[in-house]
Amino acid sequence: MDWKARYHKLRFEQPEPGILVIVLDNPDTLNSVDGATHTELTYVWQDIDRDPAVDVVVIRGAGRAFSAGGDFALVEAIMKDHDTRARVWKEARDLVYNVINCSKPVVSAIEGPAVGAGLAVALLADISVAGRSARLLDGHVRLGVAAGDHAAIIWPLLVGMARAKYHLLLNEPVTGEEAARIGLISLCVDDGRAYEIALALAGRLARGSATAIRWTKYALNNWLRVAGPIFDTSTALEFLGFTGPDAAEGLTSLREKRPPRFSAP
Repeated sequence: MDWKARYHKLRFEQPEPGILVIVLDNPDTLNSVDGATHTELTYVWQDIDRDPAVDVVVIRGAGRAFSAGGDFALVEAIMKDHDTRARVWKEARDLVYNVINCSKPVVSAIEGPAVGAGLAVALLADISVAGRSARLLDGHVRLGVAAGDHAAIIWPLLVGMARAKYHLLLNEPVTGEEAARIGLISLCVDDGRAYEIALALAGRLARGSATAIRWTKYALNNWLRVAGPIFDTSTALEFLGFTGPDAAEGLTSLREKRPPRFSAP
């Protein structure tokens, strides 16, 4: 696969045979996800699944962040344009299922903030490694929309319903250290070492039995497939929320860097 020719927003590295590294590479905006990046991040997993040269994937962010989530221009386009809203809703749904259904194991290396679509990939990875002071935040309710993307399908399974509701309803961030303690991620390491450790784990996976590892992943991910209707509902409600006044106020308040003033229920 000629990754550079096919993808223009994502950056790729191949540190050793069989290991593909995806880099979210927009460090000036903490690797925020614009419309084109969202599309590529959705469908790259299908190409990875089909490529016989790829055994394991590592995903990381460039610079000091994993990803700050969807950029304001993308959010505004979703709110204002029906066709954009319909397209991105499908991509948001496909992104989660494509990561789940990718047969190759995925390892995420999380440093700094991880929000929105970036957080979805980070937590849906088969093994997630985070620096101690990494900041994981779903962010949806702060924007004034339901927690779609990935939260409903995996947070309750990882941390239990009570902790999931606490963090998702209150928009409460989680550090890498706390995320490991409550089971939201696989492993916490010293800041600055997440990629190094993730790459070492990817090497172990690449040297293992491909069929044993892939089939184990497939079986375990049936827990997530069973929760598919829950996820579908959350994503539909998220995009319904983009048509309402709270999303408009949420976006405006983020741009103005002030607390939101949501409408009364």
